Amino acid sequence: MGILKEIPAGDSFLILQTRRIIRSYRQILGRDLWPSEREPEALVKEIFHAPFVLCSAGAEADPILNYANAQALSLWEMNWDEFTRTPGRLTAQAPERQAREHFLKTVREQGFIDNYCGIRISKTGRLFEIRGASVWNVLDEEGRYAGQAASFSEWKEL
Repeated sequence: MGILKEIPAGDSFLILQTRRIIRSYRQILGRDLWPSEREPEALVKEIFHAPFVLCSAGAEADPILNYANAQALSLWEMNWDEFTRTPGRLTAQAPERQAREHFLKTVREQGFIDNYCGIRISKTGRLFEIRGASVWNVLDEEGRYAGQAASFSEWKEL
């Protein structure tokens, strides 16, 4: 499958994950990432085509990326299937992975971090620096830890 241009109608995972990301952002950071009072499929489509990067990973021991909007897929130069099979650690070069892991541990303990900057790598090896990112814990419907999400609007090619 190529990079998604449209969200599959009725995709229950995308609806669930989009709602979790938005609800967790509001609950943890105290502000809205995106207006959430939309019909589920409209909300999923709007977020997927939003003018910022939004991505998330699960709660596995080696977290696997499980969501990316169109901007994130383009930045990491991956299609949906590739992205959602990729361990999050592989979005950073090997020398950066320990610092990334320490940072994500801090997010897990504190709930979120705003204004994060870090160097990432695309599938083709292109390096870019993300700037001003918010990274937060994603909670399930019972308030349990379900992974982490990140959003940012600024990046610079290196």
